[in-house]
Amino acid sequence: MIVDQDETARWQVCLCLFCGLPAAGKTTLVQALSTYTALRGWKTLPLIYDELIPQEAFGEVSMDSVSHSLQTQTKWKHYRQDILSGLGQFLQDPLQEPSCQGRYQGVWSHLCMTLQKQHSPTVSPLPSPSQNKLLLLLDDNFYYQSMRYEVYQLARKYAIGFCQVYLQCPSELCVSRNNNRAVPLSEQVILDMVKRMEPPNPLKNSWEQNSLTLSSYEEFNNHDLQNLTNLISYAFDNPVSPLEDDNEKRETDRNSCAKSVLHQTDQACRRLVSQAMRTAKEKNASPETLQSLAKELNKSKTQVLQDLRNHIHSGLFISPVDSMDIKRAVDRTVVIFERELDTILRCLLSVK
Repeated sequence: MIVDQDETARWQVCLCLFCGLPAAGKTTLVQALSTYTALRGWKTLPLIYDELIPQEAFGEVSMDSVSHSLQTQTKWKHYRQDILSGLGQFLQDPLQEPSCQGRYQGVWSHLCMTLQKQHSPTVSPLPSPSQNKLLLLLDDNFYYQSMRYEVYQLARKYAIGFCQVYLQCPSELCVSRNNNRAVPLSEQVILDMVKRMEPPNPLKNSWEQNSLTLSSYEEFNNHDLQNLTNLISYAFDNPVSPLEDDNEKRETDRNSCAKSVLHQTDQACRRLVSQAMRTAKEKNASPETLQSLAKELNKSKTQVLQDLRNHIHSGLFISPVDSMDIKRAVDRTVVIFERELDTILRCLLSVK
């Protein structure tokens, strides 16, 4: 709940998340929904990631998850975190300017200005309970469920409504629509995202129960908007229950997760080392070369595992609730090690 200055009227708040491929129609639907819900007296605040993240940040994004070192985060990721931080600051107290300066303050300012333009309660009291609803629409690809879970955690933290809308659209149509944009993405980025898209799965994840899938093959109609409004109304009336403080359990889960990731990665890297040694023997490498190869490979493996351990401890990409995060962490590290292994082999065996 968000309270106005006089603390006489309380807002019902809902975070509605839109996910899907680029050019699937998310922004179009957000705009249509904003107009549709305005007729009900709801205050609607769109957060369109493409408008909040500078274009140069997208230039550093590659759908190839191993194209960047584990030791760096892209500007794109930083901006995404800034948006969540700004949103969290706004939900905590929209009337109080953030004490910490940073890029996320711009997100807070964007939300406040948009709210004030809609005659928010910071300007005047709300006339009726039907008009005390504040709807925040998050428009992004959100192709990994872990990205969406971060938004859900905000809803849980502030005990507000949460729902998801997945726009289902053929990749061919997305590519066609994208080509008509002023600044289109490369076709390969869209095709790569198709492979990585993890649609909401209410059967697997209880926190994704309040989800709706809409086809965006054709234009959205009033029936689509009504179904979506019903979903949001339910989220308003059934806010997410906050978790009690469970720091000890989270720490236990995190440690268990870290051990699992490190163990799986170590086993996979050991198999690669053994395979590389067999390859060297098949190429009749000398005993001295084999000794040097084993030393370099194990040194590289140790460093890669240490880098992974550091990143797990800093919490960059491991989530105990998401088994896919564990698999991605292992896969990223193994592929990076495999590339280093190939480089070492080429150097010591002069493989062209």
